[in-house]
Amino acid sequence: MQCGRFAARWRWTAVSSSLRTAAICLAVAFAHPALGQNVTLRGASQYGDGHVVTRTLQRFEELVRQYYGKPVQLALQNDASRGLERQYFAAMSLGGDVDYAIVAPVHMRETSAMAQLIEAPFLFRDAAHWNAALDSGALKPLVDEIAAKAGVRIIGFAGGSTRNFVARSPVATTGDLRGLKIRALGAPVWGTAFTAIGMEPTSILSSALRAALESGKVGIVEAEAIGLEATRLYEVAPYLIPTTHSFVIRPICISEKTFKTLPAELQQAILKAGTDAAAFGRKFEQVEDAIRLDGLVSDGKLKRVPLDNRAALKALADPVLATYAKEIGAEALLSAINATR
Repeated sequence: MQCGRFAARWRWTAVSSSLRTAAICLAVAFAHPALGQNVTLRGASQYGDGHVVTRTLQRFEELVRQYYGKPVQLALQNDASRGLERQYFAAMSLGGDVDYAIVAPVHMRETSAMAQLIEAPFLFRDAAHWNAALDSGALKPLVDEIAAKAGVRIIGFAGGSTRNFVARSPVATTGDLRGLKIRALGAPVWGTAFTAIGMEPTSILSSALRAALESGKVGIVEAEAIGLEATRLYEVAPYLIPTTHSFVIRPICISEKTFKTLPAELQQAILKAGTDAAAFGRKFEQVEDAIRLDGLVSDGKLKRVPLDNRAALKALADPVLATYAKEIGAEALLSAINATR
C-alpha cells in the first residue's frame, strides 16, 4: 500500500511539474513572440505597389529573409490599408499593429526638431554630398533622439527626389532671383533661407498656387518633378531652374519594442537589410526622379535654364541653417553633415 501511494504521488508530482513547465514555456513564447517558431512582422505603406516607398519596403523584406536564412514572416500591407505614415509612426512608438514602415520626417517633427533641419533648403552641396551624409552616420543625432523619445528605430534613409525652382520667366543668374516672390513651405527655416538668398517668400495654399502664378502674385515656386506632373504647373511656370535645393529623405523605421523581442541574428539581419534597402531606394528614386524631370523637358513642358552659381546660394543660406541648428540644439548634426565628404 505504501508503494502504491508513493507511486501515485510521484506520478502526480511529475504531471504537475510538466504542466508547470509547459505553462512557463507558453508564457515566455507569448511575452516574446520572436522566441516562438513563427516570427511575423507587420509592415505598412500608404502607397501602391509601383511607388518607390512600397518597392523599397519590399526590397527590405527580401533582404531580411536572405540575410536571416530562417523562417520569418513579413506581412506588408499597402494602399493605406493600415492608415497613413503619421499613424504608422504612432503605432510603432506604442508597439501597436505596425512593426516597420517608411515615415516622412515631417511626421517626426513633434518628437525632434531635427527632422525639419534634414530637409531644409541648401543643406546639402549636391546629390553626392547628400548620399554620403546618409551613408556616413551623420544623421545619428536624429536617429538617437527619435529612438529615445519615440521608441522608433531608424534603420536606413531612403529617398532621392529633388526640389527645384520653376519660374514664369527665365532665371539664369543668382542675381535674377533677387526680389522674386516665391511660395515657401510652412517650416520657418524655408522662408528664412529664401529671404537670405534675396527672394521674397510668401505663404499660399496649394489650391491657389496656379492662380497666383498666372496673376504674377508669385513669380517662382519650388517643387518635385512628380508634383509638377500632377499639378501641371509647368503650364504657367515653364522655366526649370535646377537648384536641387532640397532632397526628399525617407527614413525606414522599425518599432523599438518589437525589435527588442527579436533574436539577435534577426536583429542583425534587419539592421543590414535596412541599410541596403535604403541604398536601393535612393538609387531607384534618384533615377526615377531624373527620368521624370528629363521627360518634362524633352516633351517641351519645361525649359531647363542652368543657374550660374548654385554654390553662392548655399553660401548665403548656410548662416541661416547654422542659426536654426543652434536654436534647436542640432549643432552636432549640422556639423557632421557639413564635414561629410
